[in-house]
Amino acid sequence: MATLIESPTPPAADADTDRTYQKLAASIAGLITEGEFKVGDRLPSERALADRFGVSRTLVREAIIVLEIQGAVEVRGGSGIYICAPSPGAVPAASAYTLSPGPGPFELLRARSLIESEIASVAAENRKDSDIDRIYAALAAMREHMQDKAANEAADRLFHLRIAESTGNSVLLQMVTALWDHTKAPIWSQMEAHFHTPELRRASQDDHQRVFNALLERDPAAARAAMRGHIDRVIAEFAQAWR
Repeated sequence: MATLIESPTPPAADADTDRTYQKLAASIAGLITEGEFKVGDRLPSERALADRFGVSRTLVREAIIVLEIQGAVEVRGGSGIYICAPSPGAVPAASAYTLSPGPGPFELLRARSLIESEIASVAAENRKDSDIDRIYAALAAMREHMQDKAANEAADRLFHLRIAESTGNSVLLQMVTALWDHTKAPIWSQMEAHFHTPELRRASQDDHQRVFNALLERDPAAARAAMRGHIDRVIAEFAQAWR
């Protein structure tokens, strides 16, 4: 009789190895609760916090955004991040991170860079003329609504969905739709409030035009590079110093 060998049970996740922005937000909030940082104090720099907790600066930024949403800190452009007095009825700072589920903006953008760049490459090979017409309509709508942030964002989303649709693969379309649905989260909106400017929209318009040109020319390599360059530039924009 064959002997069944049970696979070893994987060890439980160690809380100390949890490097999500939610966990980091809780850790920083704990320092506030314990009195290490008091109301009116300026938090250490992102670099200092990253070194202290052994995480990336982008993870620190996401954690700070969570605390900002909850009113635990105030980001003052060009000055720093300051501890706020809790407002009546506010959620305790130490619990703030539990109210921001889902991926952080940087994690989401990095996933999009990998996935959507390959989708653009496939689209360049598989697209039909009718797909090009729909993609161009979204591109034109972005340009038309350059000064209307909400309308511009809606056209931006549609542009990316039309590209995924043009691959002819419904699963890829579902993936891109799911990725974009995450941008409705409060942490994403708050991040954009700091860094999404008319200049960023104009730069994105140029990026999208390059993607469109590569699709029009049926050039998979150029489409991949243009899409990756676009999303990586947004990552760099969101990672720059606080204004």
